[in-house]
Amino acid sequence: MPRPRVKPEVMSPVGGDAQLRAAVEAGADAVFFGVNFGHGRADGAGAGFHARAKVGFDADALPDLMRGLHERGVQAFVTFNVLVFDRELRQAERQIMALAEAGVDALIVQDHGVARLIRDICPDLPVHGSTQMSVTSAEGAEHARRFGASRVVLGRELSLRDIERIANQTDLELETFVHGALCVSYSGQCFSSEAWGGRSANRGQCAQACRLPYDLYVDGERRDLGDARYLLSPGDLYALHQVPELVRIGVNCLKIEGRYKDAEFVALTTAAYRRAVDEAWAGLPLSVTPAEEQDLEQAYSRGLGPHFMAGTNHQTVVRGRAPRHRGVRVGTVTGTTERGVLVALEEAVKPGDGLVFDPANWRAPEGREEGGFLYGLWRDGRQTEDVRIGSAYELRFGRGAVDPVRVRVGDPVWRTHDPQLAARVKPLVDAADPVHTRPVAAHFRGHVGEPPALTLTDDHGLRVTATLPDALAPARNRALDDTMLHEQLGKLGGTGYHLQAVTTDLRGEGFLPVSALNALRRDAVARLTDARGRAPLRQIAPHLDATLAALPAPSRFPDSDATRLHVLVRTPEQLDAALEARPDSITLDYLELYGLKPSVERVRAAGIPVRVASPRILKPTEQNLQKFLTGLDAGILVRSGGLLEGLQGHAGQELTGDFSLNAANVLTARALLALGLTRLTPTHDLNAAQIAELAGLVGPQRLEVIVYGHLPVFHTEHCVFCRFLSSGTDYTNCGHPCESHRVALRDERGVQHPVMADVGCRNTVFEGRAQIGATHLPAWHAAGLRDFRVEFVHETPDQVATVMAAHRAYVAGEIGAAALTHRLDGVTSQGATEGSLFVPPDFGTLEPLPLIGG
Repeated sequence: MPRPRVKPEVMSPVGGDAQLRAAVEAGADAVFFGVNFGHGRADGAGAGFHARAKVGFDADALPDLMRGLHERGVQAFVTFNVLVFDRELRQAERQIMALAEAGVDALIVQDHGVARLIRDICPDLPVHGSTQMSVTSAEGAEHARRFGASRVVLGRELSLRDIERIANQTDLELETFVHGALCVSYSGQCFSSEAWGGRSANRGQCAQACRLPYDLYVDGERRDLGDARYLLSPGDLYALHQVPELVRIGVNCLKIEGRYKDAEFVALTTAAYRRAVDEAWAGLPLSVTPAEEQDLEQAYSRGLGPHFMAGTNHQTVVRGRAPRHRGVRVGTVTGTTERGVLVALEEAVKPGDGLVFDPANWRAPEGREEGGFLYGLWRDGRQTEDVRIGSAYELRFGRGAVDPVRVRVGDPVWRTHDPQLAARVKPLVDAADPVHTRPVAAHFRGHVGEPPALTLTDDHGLRVTATLPDALAPARNRALDDTMLHEQLGKLGGTGYHLQAVTTDLRGEGFLPVSALNALRRDAVARLTDARGRAPLRQIAPHLDATLAALPAPSRFPDSDATRLHVLVRTPEQLDAALEARPDSITLDYLELYGLKPSVERVRAAGIPVRVASPRILKPTEQNLQKFLTGLDAGILVRSGGLLEGLQGHAGQELTGDFSLNAANVLTARALLALGLTRLTPTHDLNAAQIAELAGLVGPQRLEVIVYGHLPVFHTEHCVFCRFLSSGTDYTNCGHPCESHRVALRDERGVQHPVMADVGCRNTVFEGRAQIGATHLPAWHAAGLRDFRVEFVHETPDQVATVMAAHRAYVAGEIGAAALTHRLDGVTSQGATEGSLFVPPDFGTLEPLPLIGG
């Protein structure tokens, strides 16, 4: 379908007032931020439902903040981009209503059920599907539209060709990231914080486990990777040179990441992308200079590049040398002296620069790096400020700032701080008057004998008219003319506007003092500013109770109903053991598609129901996988919202929704189940008590709970196999080491986490310890739950048999929950964990939702 050609918005991140001012003056069309209400989150981590719990604005300040932004022609999109628990839905509703009343321009939402609730509460408040919705296809976009989204933020792993394919298949508004930090995991699909820190990235509490060092183990042996230790830490996105293509494709909004960044970062990046969009829209070449690009790198960079947007190259996304801001490389160490360090300079440096010596060539990442503020440069025994690129200089620092013993020849030298950068960006950060202004058109009506009137129209078509009280008098000397009017009406300094055009309607030769004309202009400007700043009139009403009341009462199994054990295997060897155990169903989650059909036939021949697991991510070129999966004549474990959307109207196969659909509350769970799912596995963000409560709200027979498995801590486009076991760039030339090697990442605690690839070459890093729910089985059984799943990753056939036998013994009443826990804890050498199922002592602070129909 044809997309209308639109000039993309430039959207900037703001974490506070200074960043907000910088974004406005640098030319942002929109800003995004979180709002804190001082209450509402069940986990106590931040006061609002947004994914940066430590930054944002207080709700009390929001009406004035919105008025100020709208007066300057800037939209404000508020992040509501976390999963919302059942016990929080009432607080969420109150916050949604307050945000709508304050006049926010859109809510950026992850939770599908909450997205639909927003549309019910305030139908004219736009909903933007967050990148945490994991939208990577046109089907995924349409799935978000089903829940009320008018725009989706596409996954950062998409290439320009992918984005164009999506744009050609949907008229939904598209937003894409163009600058800032990259998550190694697909947003919405990262459970590392949940697994290792008792926190959740889907709840705004990312612990940044991807920025930690890991050792690579290949087939059980540690692989020396030299200076690469941060194997999951990507560089930062820099897509300025891709802006012309994004404009051509018809993307609606270009988004800069960085709500934790300072005002200088916001000002520099916003100004750069503002100019790039304006130039691309006008058909002009980009005018960014090397010096300006270096400023962007200096502001904050882990290594800038277009990365996935330019196409897959696994050798460049993760360098692995350092996880933090590096800035600009300025030289290489050639030696040390008693008072300083000898450096061959590649860039000019000056006193006051902050420098750091990068020891990754020879030293493990633990401990601090040497560095400090440069005191001066010496050459041939004399202090100098004359720097010649390529020459070596002695760099001296404050006393004790740098230990030369911890600096070696060959160490790269980085400038992490440039004090002159602040001076260059100061006009935007500390502006006294508006810097970026919006266009207005003026129409002056001057009929002799009638009061003169001035009409101003802004770039969104908003129009106001100001009129003087007295009639226009005949001119005695110089009469009003177009030149005089253009000159006087164009005096808009300090107003936030600039005059784009003037039209006049003059009748008779009239005279108007300059002072009166200026007063008329000021009155019109004030009226326009006031009109722009008014909050929109909206129909806002609570809707949660009505939504809950409209849901049918859940049913439940009879208490005597038998417990069913489902098993998921990832290798043919595990399948052999699973068939021996004869579970109630077997799900096949294979890397190799060609092995699926024979295995499906084996399971079916054994008289056991069989399912196949879909990938979590489907890109535009991978939609043929849907046809393949439906052609297997097996049930499907649906892991992608896009696939679920694509399967609508396709009858004949049993569909089970998996954890990756992120059902965290009754609204989302009921809505997903209504799309043809027989059962649904809740998100890993729920603890054991929340799973039991959800069972009461949706009906326990509609849930399938993972009782044993390895939490999928990272799900990433970045391929560890390709990057570190080959010199290839992608699956076409990597040699497919994933098919012949077993790989694990060893963390600082000594736990090895298995890495597996799926059919799309995406990697999943699994928690090395099995997560077990044995202690919660009695409570789950009391809640009516009967369908439980056991999942395997790298377990041997013997271990598969042991785990299945232990669960069978529990189901048969031969052992209790404590004995089951003890047996499972000894299955592997790394032990087991309660993991995300842990119920914190303060759970229950908020009142639970009443049972529907109860």
